[in-house]
Amino acid sequence: MSTGADLLDLSPVMPVVVVSDVDDAVPVARALLAGGIRVIELTLRTPVALAAIERVANEVPDIVIGAGTVTAPDHAKQALDAGASFLVTPGVTDQVLDACFDTGLPFLPGASTASEAMRLAERGVTALKFFPAEASGGVDYLKSIGGPLPGLRFCPTGGITLKTAPAYLALPNVGCIGGSWLTPKDALAAKDFSRIEAFAREASALRG
Repeated sequence: MSTGADLLDLSPVMPVVVVSDVDDAVPVARALLAGGIRVIELTLRTPVALAAIERVANEVPDIVIGAGTVTAPDHAKQALDAGASFLVTPGVTDQVLDACFDTGLPFLPGASTASEAMRLAERGVTALKFFPAEASGGVDYLKSIGGPLPGLRFCPTGGITLKTAPAYLALPNVGCIGGSWLTPKDALAAKDFSRIEAFAREASALRG
């Protein structure tokens, strides 16, 4: 995996994972991998996130671990040092974009408008995160920009469920979708990793 475009082809769903207990990171990654998911976006929303990325990178090498919610330039370097294999941003500023490029890692920058997508394309980025997907027009919006912007592919994220996922995956400009439903808070709180594996199996079957 060397580019953002490669990320879109790893699994039909990229789990968006929030870990509050660092000891959950490896069991979650193993459960997702056992269910057929090959990639994780672990968000930088908790104090243990970087340590969790490091654990997964070291102990579950068969899954591709990335850092999500990269919202500041420092986050990009910190994620690289922790062992992240890619970066995901909810949106972009010039400083954040430059910091992502500086790491040399593949990344999916967030965009929710045609203008944002075009600006990223000018910088040579053609694989994007479409966020927040449902709130920004969802399937209809992505379908409408596929004509004028045929060179771009997306990982729509935000508000998507197992039920609505197939409509996104049917679009030619969607490579995969981001989903938080694979690792719900109650399953993590209960350490119910078998349930997470079951969700992963359902998700990985979305594109046979």
